[in-house]
Amino acid sequence: MLHIHGIGHFHPENEIDNAFLEALDIGTNDAWIVERVGIRRRRTVLPLDYIRETRNLDLRAAQEAALYSNAETGRRAAQMAIERAGIEPSQIGMVIAGGCSPDTCIPAEASRVAHALGLEVPAFDLHTACSTFGTQLHFVSQLGPAAPEFVLVVSPENATRIVDYTDRNTAVLFGDGSSAAVVSTRVPSRVRVTRTQFGASPSGCDDVRIPRMGYFSQNGPAVHKFAIKRMASLLEEIQQEVPADQASRLIYVGHQANLPMLESVCRRRGIPPERHYANIVEYGNQCAAGAPIVLSQRWDDLRAGDLVAVVVVGSGLAWSSLLLEVS
Repeated sequence: MLHIHGIGHFHPENEIDNAFLEALDIGTNDAWIVERVGIRRRRTVLPLDYIRETRNLDLRAAQEAALYSNAETGRRAAQMAIERAGIEPSQIGMVIAGGCSPDTCIPAEASRVAHALGLEVPAFDLHTACSTFGTQLHFVSQLGPAAPEFVLVVSPENATRIVDYTDRNTAVLFGDGSSAAVVSTRVPSRVRVTRTQFGASPSGCDDVRIPRMGYFSQNGPAVHKFAIKRMASLLEEIQQEVPADQASRLIYVGHQANLPMLESVCRRRGIPPERHYANIVEYGNQCAAGAPIVLSQRWDDLRAGDLVAVVVVGSGLAWSSLLLEVS
């Protein structure tokens, strides 16, 4: 069994609201954005003047203009997770990182985060795009007692650097955020991961893409349809395993891609608004960090007896699901 001892997050301070995007004169406005994706605000590591003046037409310039590296945002999220876990950084025995937009092909993002934390431990990347968090926990759970006492999993996601701000369809989606969690297969905690699942449908591998030194692109209608159907199916599998007398304690955390998609899954599976935790409206699509950041933001709200279903679909097309039990 896997245990989550602490979870953390970090958002950069610069905010892109819908009024800012409307001022870019790319054919969008608040009403259009809210109707399509339900997002009102998002964060970015980029200076707002840089986006306003360049529309991010040179991706190399975006890398240079960014106020934070992935290693730094990952470090800040990790610090929160480590503090919540009540351990010292020196007790971390392994670092696993991953996400959608790493700073470098090599070295591994995990190595750079570990270095920023002052750790000399095994570090490697394991990522399946937006479903990375669930995949990482699925992998660690398979290690069993062979895993180090504490493992740090990190998803530094600063995807606004690969957004074309002349394209209204993608410019409205993304916000930057980084997540981290301290987990263990050996030391118990109040949050247990009792179910992990990972899967993929490679026939759709090119439906969501970020090419090397290129912009994000996707086959929106196909991905939207697939994501709703798959997330509803994964959530149903979890619901069927939850005892009837505990069903009312189940909380749903889905992929923070867009609000209508999340609400569609809730309607299909009978999840009431008060049992649906999300942050998409205020932070946008934070890629692999989105769902774990929701958990981090609601960490202190979790009560004994709560069950949390974390269900995410991402590029690949890959998916992961988790069932957390709180004691």
